[in-house]
Amino acid sequence: MARLPFPRSLVGQTLLVAVFALLVGQAVSAVLLWRASEDRREAALIQTLAFQLAAPSLEGGAGGPGFGERRGRRGRQLPPALRQSRSPSGPAQPGEDRVTELENDLLALLASRGVEAEAVQIVERPVLGDPALARAVERFPRLYDRMSARGIERIVVAGLKRSSEAEWRVVRTPAPRPDRAGIATILFQTALLVLVLSVMLWFALRRIARPLARFAERTERFGQHGSASDGLEPSGPQDVRALIEAHTAMERRIAAMLDEKDVMLGAIGHDLKTPLAALRVRIENVADASERARLSAIIAEMRDTLDDILHLARVGRSDAPLEHVQLGALAAAVVEEFEDMGEPVQLGATERMAARVRLVLVKRALRNLVTNALRYAGSAEVLVRRENGFAVIEVRDDGPGIPAEELARMTQPFARGENSRNRSTGGAGLGLALVKAIAQQHGGTLDLKNRAKGGLSAAIRLPL
Repeated sequence: MARLPFPRSLVGQTLLVAVFALLVGQAVSAVLLWRASEDRREAALIQTLAFQLAAPSLEGGAGGPGFGERRGRRGRQLPPALRQSRSPSGPAQPGEDRVTELENDLLALLASRGVEAEAVQIVERPVLGDPALARAVERFPRLYDRMSARGIERIVVAGLKRSSEAEWRVVRTPAPRPDRAGIATILFQTALLVLVLSVMLWFALRRIARPLARFAERTERFGQHGSASDGLEPSGPQDVRALIEAHTAMERRIAAMLDEKDVMLGAIGHDLKTPLAALRVRIENVADASERARLSAIIAEMRDTLDDILHLARVGRSDAPLEHVQLGALAAAVVEEFEDMGEPVQLGATERMAARVRLVLVKRALRNLVTNALRYAGSAEVLVRRENGFAVIEVRDDGPGIPAEELARMTQPFARGENSRNRSTGGAGLGLALVKAIAQQHGGTLDLKNRAKGGLSAAIRLPL
């Protein structure tokens, strides 16, 4: 059985809770009103039965004690001969259920009016289930049609036995019908209240939801780019306005700190790369060729490490535009670069799909994954596929893989599976951290897992 979707928005959830609370309240009110209506109908029925049992036709006088000249309208819906009669036995038939609650109420009412009652019997039965009415209908078939036209389907038969009388006094009256008009009124009232409440709440909640939606969009945009644009215009209730103003102020402070960080990183990069370039020129004068090569390798390692650190620090602040890129073609271009350098990299199965990405960053991430695979396994295979609304760019290798307990740590900066800091054996440990940062900037993830047949699978998942 399918479950109804639960609303996830503020407006939908608030409306649902408010309507549910209203329906519960109306249901409780309806039950109380129905119970009160039932009590009134039972009281009216008891009054009618008590009046008929003490009526002049049965008393032989001017009316029952304490009942005056009242006439029961309910009883006049039956022929006079059937409304009141005398019987040597009570009206209850063998095995028939009696309405003991009404019997107790009738005894109490008769006693309060001075009518001495030895026994009272009350039963409710269908019209044709009453012997006297069945005989009357058999003699006069149109009688049942007239009763049906008046809505009489069941009747209440009451009997009174006085100690001073040998016979039972028996009266019949139509059974009270449920108050359908009252139920219809409650249903109409509930529908009207739900409609009015929903409309009023919708307009009120929209004043809160609209500025919050713009606030969420701006926060997400700031999280992606890290740059503060013009402040969001405060709107909505005072609490929401205060939230937007406080967030705008915080956003500007964070953007100012990020700008200072970029300036500082640029200065550090300039101040470090300049002496490195000077050192590279100076080592050309070193006579020993092996020493000169070793020093050149150290300088190149320092320069590459510095580049990785600067790229990792600035990846969240990239101003490169988003482009519609054919990911299969991008993967083929990167594979071709490595093939031109004579590296054993091949392009596996690819699917045609386009995504909005920052081309330079995604290329750098893919290059890092391929370089890692070549460093640890000696070969790499690149695949592109679609999976659950994501584009997956996967790099596979046949190397030793990574211990399962180390997989999560390997995406942290400076985390390496090889303990040395020599780039020829493991690098500085920034490649996977940079790939993860690039994937997250695009709203995706970097997934690392060991392959069942050996080797590592590193997959960049980008939303399509």
